[in-house]
Amino acid sequence: MNKLLMLLMSTLLATAASTAGAETVGDVDTAFKLIGPDHKIVVDAYDDPRVNGVTCYVSRAKTGGVSGALGLAEDKAEASIACRQVGPVSFAGPLPKREEVYAERQSILFKRLRVVRMVDARRNTLIYLTYSDKLVDGSPQNAVTAVPVDRGTPIPVK
Repeated sequence: MNKLLMLLMSTLLATAASTAGAETVGDVDTAFKLIGPDHKIVVDAYDDPRVNGVTCYVSRAKTGGVSGALGLAEDKAEASIACRQVGPVSFAGPLPKREEVYAERQSILFKRLRVVRMVDARRNTLIYLTYSDKLVDGSPQNAVTAVPVDRGTPIPVK
């Protein structure tokens, strides 16, 4: 019993830590659950840590019920993303051509929602891709968005 409690606590702490950069903008209920929270669609906002002036909004399903409340449920591999310029764009330094900028657990062990930034230097555009992966079998479901950067601010690439 004590080991199970420790496992649950460490899982909840890891889940909380993985969403530290995200700010929940809002949610809507999709299914009523008699015990535990309802199933929801959640919209989170996060700022690109290496690109000032760009915020990404990710909507995703969040499983409710008892298993969802305990962090034991596996959320669906469906997400949508929209990234926008919300201020003057500047860069903390050169960007790699491809970099994971955000990841969040969707199950207790093996599933994660990921956001990857890609640089299209020719068009001076930042591309953001969201998808879900599993240790053994990921999902081909994905969403993509683009943020064009003014040509007067070239994207520095490594």
